[in-house]
Amino acid sequence: MLKNTLLFVVLFALAKGLFTQSLYFPPINSDNWDTLSPQELNYCKQELDDLYYYLDSVDSKAFILLINGKIVIEQYFGNFTKDSFWYWASAGKTLTASLIGIAQEKNLLKLNDPSSKYLGEGWTSLTKTQEDFIQIWNQLTMTTGLDDANNADCTDPNCLKYKAAVGTRWAYHNAPYTLLDKVIEVSSKLTLNQFLLNNLTPNTGIKALYIQNGFNKVAFSTPRNFAKFGLLLLAKGKWDQNQTIPSNYFNSMVNSSQNLNASYGYLTWLNGKENFMIPQSQLRFSGSPIKYAPDDCIMALGKNGQMIHVSPSKNMVWIRMGNAPEGASPLVNFDLGEGIWHYVNRLDCNQIKQDYLNKVEFKYYPNPLQFPYKLTLDNLDNDCIVEIWNTTSKVGIKILDETNSIELPGYSPGLYFIKIENAIFPIVLE
Repeated sequence: MLKNTLLFVVLFALAKGLFTQSLYFPPINSDNWDTLSPQELNYCKQELDDLYYYLDSVDSKAFILLINGKIVIEQYFGNFTKDSFWYWASAGKTLTASLIGIAQEKNLLKLNDPSSKYLGEGWTSLTKTQEDFIQIWNQLTMTTGLDDANNADCTDPNCLKYKAAVGTRWAYHNAPYTLLDKVIEVSSKLTLNQFLLNNLTPNTGIKALYIQNGFNKVAFSTPRNFAKFGLLLLAKGKWDQNQTIPSNYFNSMVNSSQNLNASYGYLTWLNGKENFMIPQSQLRFSGSPIKYAPDDCIMALGKNGQMIHVSPSKNMVWIRMGNAPEGASPLVNFDLGEGIWHYVNRLDCNQIKQDYLNKVEFKYYPNPLQFPYKLTLDNLDNDCIVEIWNTTSKVGIKILDETNSIELPGYSPGLYFIKIENAIFPIVLE
């Protein structure tokens, strides 16, 4: 009996070792980065091609996907390469939040310090009493109560006006976030770039440069450095054996920081929470901002679709750099993230789900279509992705709108096919 028990323990330990892989970290002072081939992960070639087609169609420049820290996909578009320099936009907010955590660990500041301790009295147009209530924590959580209307980037005191009591209103306001740069500089007596170079780069090899752009300082780096920061987030702030972002601080950074917008931590977006808000709005929406993403997904998101998505349950990081798709430039593009996850979730041939179209009575009409071509599709989610094919190749991608319709005004008359998941249906444009 004892012999059998010992054998079971050994076999269990071996099995656990087979299925538990430690994170890989690329060398700090080298351009080498271990890879896994898509074939090793049983990724379907057709699904990979669909992902690349979609990324190209939304004006992407770089896409990298990591599993367990190793590169599985590294795709560039046009003349862009792994050495090209590109901006993070507001995805750099999460980088700044990490630097604040490092500064606190070094006893240079405390999150409950009044911001005026570092920004000086009169950094806003508020009364001294009102101003003194604003803490670094409020800058990290977008709860300063300052008015974000008009020029939300302006950091001049006359632009920073009272809107609500501190902590009672969440608003995606760039100016208070931008002033965290000065908090770091005053508390450390270093420039923002020097602080990053001294405290983040040595342990991780992550290289980024903040460049002044109007009122803002915008982080720039290569795509691989963008991905390295995502790997640091996947590892809970630890790079190999070095806890770079303090663990307690990191846990707070990637959990709901306040009860106004549950999907926001410390300058970091969160999935799987009970509600979310969006920039430039006071509406609160139920559920997750990206329903196709895992609930544990944490995100650094910036204008024009600069994205780092991190899922611990999948041991996955993916990043996207590029221009705004089709000229759309929301400050945070949840729709683009939704579209990418749609294709990422289909990569594994073993996990492609049974086409849900088989479970519903799917209808599409009219057919044939008269100009202007507008096709209605019933019994589908209103954000469903619809591919348009001619007789030989894919010619477009549309997302079903709230009216359950897609418009095809630029298409020539002829025979086409619509593809949704694995189902294909013919349509005729007259």
